[in-house]
Amino acid sequence: MNSCETDQSECKECRSRCAYVVAVLGALLIVTALVYAMKHYMTVPQLGQARAAERAQKLKELRADELTGLTEVGWIDQAKGTVRLPIEAAKELELREWQNPAEGRAKLIARVEKANAVPPKAPEKPSQFE
Repeated sequence: MNSCETDQSECKECRSRCAYVVAVLGALLIVTALVYAMKHYMTVPQLGQARAAERAQKLKELRADELTGLTEVGWIDQAKGTVRLPIEAAKELELREWQNPAEGRAKLIARVEKANAVPPKAPEKPSQFE
């Protein structure tokens, strides 16, 4: 072999290696560009100050309503006579009622029946022939 042929084969190997390196770098650049593009298009916008303030206010109102429900007396269903009591008052009431177990059981059953009473049946429609 002469030196000219050796140089040409080395040159071909060098070119093929350079081509591989350029191809890999090009692929990495394309993937990087796609990642940044997806990151740009897929980001969720931040909540605005007005929306964040509104949510904080609603949470504050909800917590105040929960506290009111736990600490104050109020009607749940006035038609049925169902009342909301503070927890401590309800405990004391139950302790007083259950001093006599038979009487407490009877009152409990009466309250359950009253709370779960079935509404009266709707009147039937008269026949069209009447």
